[in-house]
Amino acid sequence: MKINGSQKIKTGIFVLIAMGVLAIIIFFIGRQKSMFTSTFPIYANFKNVSGLQIGNFVRFNGINVGTVKNISIINDTTVRVDVKLETRVKPFIKADSKASIASDGLMGDKLIQIAPGSDSAGALKDGQIASINPIEMDKIMGKISLIADDAQSLMGNLSQIVAKVNNGQGSLGRLLNSDKLEKNLESTIQSTSQTVQTINKAASNVNENMEAAKHNILFRGYFKKKEKKRIEDSTNAAKAMADSLANRKKGGKN
Repeated sequence: MKINGSQKIKTGIFVLIAMGVLAIIIFFIGRQKSMFTSTFPIYANFKNVSGLQIGNFVRFNGINVGTVKNISIINDTTVRVDVKLETRVKPFIKADSKASIASDGLMGDKLIQIAPGSDSAGALKDGQIASINPIEMDKIMGKISLIADDAQSLMGNLSQIVAKVNNGQGSLGRLLNSDKLEKNLESTIQSTSQTVQTINKAASNVNENMEAAKHNILFRGYFKKKEKKRIEDSTNAAKAMADSLANRKKGGKN
């Protein structure tokens, strides 16, 4: 089967388009992975790097500035993570900067997050950056599970206690469900109400007796003397206040 010129041209155009698309894809991937930019290496030691993989991003202040280059086991408690960062961020990586393992979103891939240090600490020299070990979720979930079990047991016990109280079992149940207690409380409330009414009536009678005593010829003189003494005391107090004001005015004029 012969291939004519038109088919060759179409094939060539298709190949060129495919190569162009491939070149664009390589460019964007290389840009994200810092393949076409100048980089420098640093590393950090962690106790646990669960979920972190080679090629994952490294972020500084929320900006992608590098990728994870290598993950190696140093011993049974230490894992070394080597990363390569863009040269443009080198002046901002200080001796007291710290690296931690974070997540890209709630359920995203793991990545290395670098926190900026202080200017007074100076630049990072030996290539090793301090690290913050990630929280071990397995232990946290285990503790949460124990707490949930304890809470479930507690709720079960409370349900049993409430059921016994409602059924009149135990001292508290008998106390709350006793008809005799209810009647005694009603009787006590009625007695208290009657006592209050008696006290109010006695107080009213006392007031009436006092008013009657004021108009009685035997006590009229006593109440008049008492009223006269009250008026005299009020007059003396008013006179003393007036004299005090007058003395202040004289003192001000002098």
